[in-house]
Amino acid sequence: MRPRLNLVLLGVADVARATAFYQALGWTLAATSHAGFAKFDLGGVVLGLLARDAMAQDCNSATPQGHGFGGMALAYVAHQPAEVAQTLALAAAAGGSIVKPATENAWGIAGYFKDPDGHLFEVVYEDGWVFDATDHLVV
Repeated sequence: MRPRLNLVLLGVADVARATAFYQALGWTLAATSHAGFAKFDLGGVVLGLLARDAMAQDCNSATPQGHGFGGMALAYVAHQPAEVAQTLALAAAAGGSIVKPATENAWGIAGYFKDPDGHLFEVVYEDGWVFDATDHLVV
């Protein structure tokens, strides 16, 4: 297996509503999307939105409902400290909910929001993260 993620799938209650949320964040919907499956190019990784019922059926889950804290978050690394609060405000204005406001920590500043389906996102700025010329993280 190549050390790469190509597609992040999120199960959502309403594909159209979720699509509108991500478009309000400024993400561009791929032309190959359709009513049942929305796709956003995130610079080499695709975010896919699929109806939660369809996703549960596809992976043989007994129920499409999640339970509690899932122990994972998608993360957006900001280029500047002020971008953390700005991004959280954008997510809230688009219909997301702030879980933790922009807060200073030992490494920088971070906060969390949930999209309308409850998927957790961290927005973080830390001096240690470096981007290459194509805006990809260097590890």
